[in-house]
Amino acid sequence: MEIEFKFHIPADRLKAVDAALRRGAVVRTRLQARYFDTADERLAAQGIVLRLRKEGRRWVQTVKATGDNALHRLEHNVGLGTAGASPDIDPRRHEGTPVGERLARALAGEDGQLLALVERQSTDIVRLTRDVRSTGPGGVVAELALDVGKVVAHAGTPEQRASPVCELELELKRGSVPGLVALAQRWSQQHGLWFSTISKAERGARLLAGLEVVPAVKAEPPRFASAPDGRAIQRAVVANCLAQILPNATEVAAGSDDEEQVHQLRIGIRRLRTALRELEGLDPTGAFDRAGWEPALVDCFRALGALRDREQVAKIAQPKLREAGAPEVDPLAGDAAGAGASQPSPGEAVRAPAFQAVLVALIGFTATEAPAPEPAAEGAPPVTPLDSDDARRFLRKRLQRLHEQALRDGGRFESLDTDSQHRVRKRLKRLRYLAEFAAPLFEAKDDKKGDDKSAAERYLKRLRPAQDALGEYNDEAVAMALYREATAHDARAWFAVGWFSARHAAGAAACREALERIEGAPRFWKKGRGKS
Repeated sequence: MEIEFKFHIPADRLKAVDAALRRGAVVRTRLQARYFDTADERLAAQGIVLRLRKEGRRWVQTVKATGDNALHRLEHNVGLGTAGASPDIDPRRHEGTPVGERLARALAGEDGQLLALVERQSTDIVRLTRDVRSTGPGGVVAELALDVGKVVAHAGTPEQRASPVCELELELKRGSVPGLVALAQRWSQQHGLWFSTISKAERGARLLAGLEVVPAVKAEPPRFASAPDGRAIQRAVVANCLAQILPNATEVAAGSDDEEQVHQLRIGIRRLRTALRELEGLDPTGAFDRAGWEPALVDCFRALGALRDREQVAKIAQPKLREAGAPEVDPLAGDAAGAGASQPSPGEAVRAPAFQAVLVALIGFTATEAPAPEPAAEGAPPVTPLDSDDARRFLRKRLQRLHEQALRDGGRFESLDTDSQHRVRKRLKRLRYLAEFAAPLFEAKDDKKGDDKSAAERYLKRLRPAQDALGEYNDEAVAMALYREATAHDARAWFAVGWFSARHAAGAAACREALERIEGAPRFWKKGRGKS
C-alpha cells in the first residue's frame, strides 16, 4: 500500500518547482503508459486502474485501487522486462494480492471468464524524481516526483483528445505520516500548490466522456470498523467529510465556478466543523487538533458563502416579489463596488495557503495510527481514547443535548433576537450532521414499523420540516437586509423591505411550530445496538 500526496502545479509555478527539485540529484525518466478497462468502464466505476507503463526501457504492469482514506492506495506492480514492443495486458499477473482480488471480482463475467479489456487512454510523461530526507522527530524519506506531460484519450475513432499534466507527488518511503505531512505542507506552501484528487486515469476518462464539468460530490454515510474506539470514530468521520470536500475543492481550486460544486464544498466544510466540535471529547490525547484546524476552515467557509449566499437569496427572492407586484430591482447592483467587490473568488479561497495546509493535516490525521499512550502522572491512569462503549455513551449525551436544545429553542424562538435565531439554525444543522455521523453506530431495524427505514432515518425525516422552515426564514432575513442595502441606490427597493418585514412574524411562528414538532421524533440513540 502506498501513501502519497499529489498536488497540482499552476503553470506559472512550474519553473520554480523544477528548480527546487533540481537542488539535489534527480533522475529523469520518460513514462509512456497505456490504460485499460472494459468497454462499459467497469474498472473506473469501482476506483480501479489497470495499466502497462514503459519506464525508460522497462515495462511494468500495475493495478491500483482506492484505499480507506485519501492517502492510501492499494497497488501491485509486476516487472515485465525490457522487450521492445508493448506486452499484452494480463489481469492474472496480480493474482494472490488484495488489489488483484478486487480486480478479479470487477472483471468476472457471468460465464466465469474475465471480461475483455480495451485500451481507453495513454499518457506520455517526463518524470523527475528525487529522494528527500527530513530529520527530526517526524523524520522521513520521501520520493518527490515532478510529472509533466499529457493524457490522451482514445475514443475508438481517429479523433483523439489530450489534457496537460503538471503535478508533484510526494510518496512516503520510510518514516512517519506526520513527517510526510510536514514535508508536503512545506512544498505546497512555498510554491502555491493545491491538493488534487484527479488521477491521470480520471483525466483520460473525462476526455473520453467529453466532460468539462463533473458532477459535484455529495455526502455519504460514514463507515466504521467493528466496535470502533473514540479515535477510530474521529478518523472515520473526518475521512468521510474529506471524501466530500477534497473532490469539490480540487475542481474549485482549478477554476470551476459550478454552483453545485461550491455548495457541496460548503456543506462538506460545515459537516467537518460539526465533527471537530462534537467529536473532540472522544480522544483526550490531543491528536484531534480542533484549535489548529478550525480557523482556516471557518475563513474558507465564509469566503465561499459571502457572495454565493447573496446571489442565491436574490434568485429565490425575486420571483416571490414579482408575484407580489414589486417593482423590478436588482439588489446586487451595488456589489461591483460594495459587499462583493472585496471578497475572494471561490478558487482563491480554496487555494489559500492556510486552507491547503489544513487539508493536508486532516488527510494525514486520517492515515495516522493512534500514538502510544502518554505516560501518566504517578498513580493516574494513562490518557487514551474512549473505548467503544464509552464512545457511544459520549455520542448519546451529545445527541441528547442538541435534541433538548432544539426543543428549548422552539418554545422561545419568536422572542429571540436575530443573532440567537441564527444560532438556533446552526445548532439544528449540527444535530442533523451528528445524527448522520452516529447513525451507523446505533443502527437498528424497527420490526414493528414493518418497513426498511432505520430509526435514524425516521429521526432525520422528522428534523427536515424544521430545517426547511429555518432555512426559508433565514433566506428571507438575508433578502430583507440585501434590499435594505439596495435602497441606497434604488428607492424602489423599499417595497421589498416592507414586504419581507410583513412576513417576518409569521415566519418566526412557523419556525417555532416546526421546532416544537421535533419533540415526538424517535430518538434512535435510545435504542438498538450499543444501548447501555
